[in-house]
Amino acid sequence: MIKILSSVLILFLSAQTFSRTPVEMHGRLKVSGNQIVGEHGNPVQLMGMSLFWSIWGAQKYYNKDVVDWLVKDWKIDMIRASIAVDINEDGEGNKGWLYNKEGQYKLAETIIQAAIDNGIYVLVNWHTHHIHTEAAMEFFEYLAKKYGKYPNVLWQTFNEPVNQSWDEIAAFTNAVTSVIRPHSDNLIISGTRNWSQMVNEPADNPLPDNNTAYSLHFYAGTHGQELRDVGDYALSKGIALFISEWGTSHADGGQDMIVHKEKAQVWLDWALERNLSMNNWSVFDKEEASAALQPGAPVTGSWDPEKHLSVSGRFVRDQIIRINSKKYNR
Repeated sequence: MIKILSSVLILFLSAQTFSRTPVEMHGRLKVSGNQIVGEHGNPVQLMGMSLFWSIWGAQKYYNKDVVDWLVKDWKIDMIRASIAVDINEDGEGNKGWLYNKEGQYKLAETIIQAAIDNGIYVLVNWHTHHIHTEAAMEFFEYLAKKYGKYPNVLWQTFNEPVNQSWDEIAAFTNAVTSVIRPHSDNLIISGTRNWSQMVNEPADNPLPDNNTAYSLHFYAGTHGQELRDVGDYALSKGIALFISEWGTSHADGGQDMIVHKEKAQVWLDWALERNLSMNNWSVFDKEEASAALQPGAPVTGSWDPEKHLSVSGRFVRDQIIRINSKKYNR
């Protein structure tokens, strides 16, 4: 009888081990050399999805049902909330944060809470191409006070700087970091110059915060080996990288509707070899190649791959399932 009970207990404990959530497995993430590691000290590579700008109709997918479905069906371990900042032309009344703080906070908090409930990581992304230092400090201080204690929440302070110098980006990021750190020791991801591609610049002149990584963005149809070489240079200099946004299309989102699977696979293999975390752009039903959903896809998840997912969506879903199922035995 004792032997039977022991066997049952072993099976139960094994089931519990394999059913742990990503956050239960990795805990609070931190930078260690050129790697992002968990509390266990081992490299952590996350595979997730990025929501589209939180305006222009894409806000319909900013809900718990979508996050629940992406965790259950796509096996994501990270979701990115792309909170629009300085857009003031949305006819639906859902303008960017500078013009609609309450509405954008609500969208951010909905995704943050859904991620916490599912035990996955959430990247809170200040989605702009411009510097708004005081506004960003207000935004991140508010959310850090409320959610900074949760290991799930990661902070992306600047989506894609364009023409700003690295000195300007660094000054901005240091200011925002100063209001996050009193409330949260969690990983911060800094934007880099030229649409978050020039990671060689912080490699030569890194920020003082010791738990900051740097964003590297790519679109498979536009960016190739030259940008991967820049990434390798940055890693060789000892900074950590985070692919907070990547696409299967050209950099314009895929107006030509071409999905570059083979080129995307080269990038995926490169990133996985280096343990780089990745968020695919994007969860939206817009008619462009990078959108994961077909026009009219349900706003509550439950997507049929053949009926509701785009060519890119099916490719990315298959890749995330393949990679994350191995990591979490699910």
